[in-house]
Amino acid sequence: MRSRRSLWILIGVGVLVLILGGFLLWRRVAVQGQSEEARTAVVERGMLRVTVTASGSLEPAAEVALAFDVPGQVAEVLVDIGDEVRAGQPLVRLEAADLEWAVTQAELNLRQAELRLERLQEPVDEAEIRQAQHAVDQAAAALEVARLNLTAVLSSTLLNEDLEDARYRLQDAESRYARSLREYEEGKISDAMMDIVTQALIDARRYLERIEQQGRLQEQQARNELARAQQAYQEALDRLRRLQEGADPLDLEAARLEVEAARLSLEKARSDLEGATLVAPFDGVVAAVNVSVGERAAVGAPAVRLVDNSSFRLSVTVDEIDVARLEVGLPTEITVDALPALTLTGAVERIGPAATLEGGAVAYPVVVGLDPTDAPLRAGMSATAVILVEELTDQLIIPNWVVRVDQTTGQPYVYRQTGDGGLERVEVRLGVRYEGYSQVLEGLEEGDVLVLVREEAGGLFGSPGR
Repeated sequence: MRSRRSLWILIGVGVLVLILGGFLLWRRVAVQGQSEEARTAVVERGMLRVTVTASGSLEPAAEVALAFDVPGQVAEVLVDIGDEVRAGQPLVRLEAADLEWAVTQAELNLRQAELRLERLQEPVDEAEIRQAQHAVDQAAAALEVARLNLTAVLSSTLLNEDLEDARYRLQDAESRYARSLREYEEGKISDAMMDIVTQALIDARRYLERIEQQGRLQEQQARNELARAQQAYQEALDRLRRLQEGADPLDLEAARLEVEAARLSLEKARSDLEGATLVAPFDGVVAAVNVSVGERAAVGAPAVRLVDNSSFRLSVTVDEIDVARLEVGLPTEITVDALPALTLTGAVERIGPAATLEGGAVAYPVVVGLDPTDAPLRAGMSATAVILVEELTDQLIIPNWVVRVDQTTGQPYVYRQTGDGGLERVEVRLGVRYEGYSQVLEGLEEGDVLVLVREEAGGLFGSPGR
């Protein structure tokens, strides 16, 4: 009996626990339902800001690695890392003696070319023409004398007589030699006599050769004199013709080209001399010095790196969805991690045309230029840009959590409280939606009270928690 009574007591306690738990659960659900039904929002007029946020690092607006265009030995290093410099200030100099000599030589070459051109461009002088005509007359007379001289040499009686005499002597010597040789072979004359006859033959031949050579020499000299006279006469004629006709257009053009070539050479020499000194292209701070006195500077190798810390830009990447809404010139607010209390301003300067992949997502490089500021900014600082894409003022706005969407038609709607405390479903046309709020274009008026109602069907436009 006692055990049965204990069993009934346990069963009764369990039933009471179940009843109490069910009551508490029902009470909690009822309270939650009442809370959701009681959540309301008022249609207001306000501002809706559409922004794109991206992070990156600060870069100086201007940064350049300066290098020499000419090789040479470093003579002076005039700055050190951290020095502030002004635009046009010398930074490094090379030995320039050879370059200075090249400039001087180029200046002389240019002056010579200019003088040649000036001579060609000078007007015709009548006195000079008369002198040239006189030179032609003299050259013609000299040419005639040379022709007569050649004729005289070719028809010289004395020379012909000498040649005739030399040929006769040779024939006589050859005859005597042939006769003496037979007698010598017969033993009729001595060796000494034969030697005399042989030497006489040799002398006769040499005499003829000398006379012939003398004749050829006289003829060649006469012909050379004639050729020189002809050349002098032709040159005199050409000079007279040039004076009478003026400068040849081709000669003038050639002279002008020589002047231009000499001028370009001078500009190149001066440029090389100027290039022996590196100067600051803008006001800035020396970030690196890579050369020292005495070493040879290579062409194109960075010698000094200069940065402009007076203005900065922020380089960020924006995903492919947001970048479509950006355009150059959009105002931007910038916050720097190292200066959290400071908000800077700027604008979008450049949007990269080529995409990059970041963590598998497509993104585009965007550069934001910062407005001038006295803030202690440094290159490389991390910063965040908030780019204002669109700003709508005096607009009807509602929180997204009151908006529902018809799952069949896709039409957004809300529940509006009526004057008698009831609810009515109102279809709305929405515009811009951003950061938990939507722009109302049609369907509602300022001051309307909207209520969040739980439904079996349909979906929330925005999370109830927003």
